[in-house]
Amino acid sequence: MRLSELKQGQEAYVVKILGHGAFRKRLMEMGFVRGKLVKNVLSAPFKDPVKYSLMGYEVSLRRSEAELIEVVAESAEIPLGFSEQHLLANDDAPIHTAVDLHRRTITVALIGNPNCGKTSLFNYASGATEHVGNYSGVTVDAKEGSFTHGGYRFKIVDLPGTYSLAAYSPEELYVRRYLRDETPDVIINVVVASNLARNLYLTTDLIDMDRSMVIALNMYDELQESGAVLDYELLGGMLGVPIVPTISKTGEGLDALFDTVIRVYEGKEPAVRHIHVTLGEDIEKAVGEIKTILKADRSIFPQFSPRYLAIKFLEKDSEVEEMMKQLPQYDELCVIRKLNRDHISKIRQEDVGAAIAAEKYGFIDGALAETISGEHPTSNRATAIIDAFVTNRLFGIPLFLGVMLLVFWLTFSVGEYPMGWIESAVNWIGQTAAKLMPPGPLTDLVVDGIIGGVGSVIVFLPNILILYACISFMEDSGYMARAAFIMDKAMHRIGLHGKSFIPLVMGFGCNVPAIMATRAIESRTSRLITILINPFMSCSARLPIYVLLIGTFFSAHAALVFFALYALGVVAAIITARLLRRFVWKKDETPFVMELPPYRVPTLKATLHHTWGKGKQYLKKMGGIILVACIIVWALDYFPRHDEEPSDRIAEAQVDDSRIDISHDSYLEMIGKAVNPVMRPIGMQWRATVAAIAGVPAKEIVVSTLGVLYAGTDDIDNQTLGAKLSAGSRPDFTPASALAFLVFILLYCPCIATVTAIAKETGSWRYGLFSAVYNTAIAYIFAFIAYRVALLF
Repeated sequence: MRLSELKQGQEAYVVKILGHGAFRKRLMEMGFVRGKLVKNVLSAPFKDPVKYSLMGYEVSLRRSEAELIEVVAESAEIPLGFSEQHLLANDDAPIHTAVDLHRRTITVALIGNPNCGKTSLFNYASGATEHVGNYSGVTVDAKEGSFTHGGYRFKIVDLPGTYSLAAYSPEELYVRRYLRDETPDVIINVVVASNLARNLYLTTDLIDMDRSMVIALNMYDELQESGAVLDYELLGGMLGVPIVPTISKTGEGLDALFDTVIRVYEGKEPAVRHIHVTLGEDIEKAVGEIKTILKADRSIFPQFSPRYLAIKFLEKDSEVEEMMKQLPQYDELCVIRKLNRDHISKIRQEDVGAAIAAEKYGFIDGALAETISGEHPTSNRATAIIDAFVTNRLFGIPLFLGVMLLVFWLTFSVGEYPMGWIESAVNWIGQTAAKLMPPGPLTDLVVDGIIGGVGSVIVFLPNILILYACISFMEDSGYMARAAFIMDKAMHRIGLHGKSFIPLVMGFGCNVPAIMATRAIESRTSRLITILINPFMSCSARLPIYVLLIGTFFSAHAALVFFALYALGVVAAIITARLLRRFVWKKDETPFVMELPPYRVPTLKATLHHTWGKGKQYLKKMGGIILVACIIVWALDYFPRHDEEPSDRIAEAQVDDSRIDISHDSYLEMIGKAVNPVMRPIGMQWRATVAAIAGVPAKEIVVSTLGVLYAGTDDIDNQTLGAKLSAGSRPDFTPASALAFLVFILLYCPCIATVTAIAKETGSWRYGLFSAVYNTAIAYIFAFIAYRVALLF
């Protein structure tokens, strides 16, 4: 708990001090050191500040300062995961045991540029399976993990990749607010060893913050292979930050890294010292004047050092500006800033932000000149050769289309074999259950509703795993960033830019994380448009429907029909984007800045982790929403029951139909037939209408609903279901109606999870409602056209 949570009259023992270096030092000098008893004496009339008693004297702290002191009450429980072997020899009393155990939890924040291997390090250290993507914007939230090392419990947090700690992008704001609100004990700044000049710019921002830090010199093998020699110990001495070489994809150097984190946390690391990244005499003078005023009011910078705030205020950082407005000296600070900015701009003939960046890069260049030697190529030769073909304006787009066609072919053709094995297993389970259970409604529920419904969806797991494995490989190898590069001009033509392309491609996997990935887009209007067109990207949940109907009606041209469906979704997205940019949000040009990382061969472990992670999500759906939906659909189709025998019921025989359709007027049939007049113009019969309605919560339910509706008393598998769809002289599905059904399912209302994600990311439910209504209208129009054209052939 934090000292600010201590109620009046309560006592607790100090565990550790959070915050930046100078702040921590001042509090420790006041007596707030580990194991000291502190008591909340009383609060001021407005609840701030609070008077505490400590070591025989009283001290006043603001709540914002007390928030940065971690304490433990005498009744505190010992954290899980620790044992007596972790205790210090002199900590015999129970309270000292509790204090020491709480102190032995180290919160570590991973901060670094995109593509620096930060998430790989997180996965290897914590055993997590968070996806590693080789482009900006994959990690859009902080991911947490935990592990033990060296007698300590580590709580490790993977923060979004960012190039600096300004207020320009959502990632930068997220990281800075995390550092402000959570105040981790130690920061691990992950940098790419082969590209230090760029990566160390973020390091200079962290140095300005004066936080406890260790640098992970990641991908150290790439630096060694380049022929360069880096004296990283000397470089660490210049920066005042210990540097540890690591190779996160193999785990090499991570033990040494976390040993160093422990020494930094304990204050025993000799390489640690506080330095200032000098910014030139004129800028330093301006920073010094602002910093002097900030130091006089200690409430404004408990989480950040006054130097960092002074620099950001001088740069007119929007968020720091809001912080400064709380100060009574704000007007005075603005006058000082204006005078100094005018002076700096006049002398340097450039704005202050550019001048500060130039000084920082000058500092970095100087440090590297002193510490790096040997051949150090500025570009990767292999990457340059591959890019000559991959990003070529003649070959780039055809190559990308060919790659996507190959992905769809692999998904359908290779996945067909394990799909058959799973179908056989589901069929055997259904037969066994039918034999072991007595006839009756419960047996019908288990065999037709649960096994038939869920089984008809779970057979498509191999196809989904193959699709995700292919997408993962393209992301991790660096190819996906090239796809965004070559598509930038095309994206501009629809009012967006290349950075929007990544979330759209991610939508082929799942629309929800793809919509969340739009946080990497700086422009709000471009971000909103990208979110609203993302549901037109055909997610993997629709894949079972495609495999079923394409395999039944278009097996001779399966890959081509697959590709055409995905392309149609892209066309619908383009049309929608153009309309939104033309009539809702006017043209909004934003800079297309995206890193093109070097090509890397993805590790098998990373690809399998990502693929299996998505597979687990799919299986969880099987046991959750899809299972419930299958039971509901079965019940609606099973009830109401009739006492008379089937031969006594009214039979609805269709003219020239060799199959007699016996109707028992189930609730599901009533619903389907009530709505079906609206759907008949696009070739849908009532069973197809019911399946489409059932697919609103989750698209996988469409196939399970068809499985329940057509299961009857026969053994059902994918092949049998496909045969039932096309059975009879006037079947429910024909090639024309199947094509229209596919188009409708491709484009209509997004699933509930996607609608919720749209509302959450846009901040308004009206966007989610718009997506549901607009997409369904577009789906109906396109399906009508597809059906009428197909009838002509």
